[in-house]
Amino acid sequence: PDRKLYIVDSLGASSGSGLLVSYLIDMRDSGESIDKCFEWAEENKLNVHHWFISTDLTSYRRGGRISSTSFFFGKLLRICPLMNMDYNGKLIPRKKIRTKEKALVELVNMFSSHANDALNYNGKCYISHSASLNDAKKLKGYIEESFVNLKAKVEIYNIGTVIGSHTGPGTIALFFMGDKRID
Repeated sequence: PDRKLYIVDSLGASSGSGLLVSYLIDMRDSGESIDKCFEWAEENKLNVHHWFISTDLTSYRRGGRISSTSFFFGKLLRICPLMNMDYNGKLIPRKKIRTKEKALVELVNMFSSHANDALNYNGKCYISHSASLNDAKKLKGYIEESFVNLKAKVEIYNIGTVIGSHTGPGTIALFFMGDKRID
């Protein structure tokens, strides 16, 4: 009954919200007050980047987010959409990339373009996947080769059932701290 409770809309999802909470736990464990943690969360929630690719467009077609024609040509051309969360917490398509391999490399490019201190980034990094553990491990390898100053290992998680039902199998997501999301 004598507890303080703050509600923060992370304007994110999945492991992006988990990444924000992980930093707050570190702050709590180092002795910061709940008021300071709340203030930090509000000031930094838009610095959590959420970048996604999907290698299977079936769930997008079933959910009505793409037409049957787009699905057909996307599958034929092996298109992997690159998406991220905008400043309103909405998932926005950014690029159509041909082949999964190029899409994984583009995730690393987005990381280096937006991360705090670019390739010198030393914060936390999470990867989530939906039935794509090998691809998640491959992305982890690319990141650990490029970002040699990471303090902790890149952590890999499964995408939950709610997000997974929207994106389907073949989804890989990358989460890190970086510049403010502005659009």
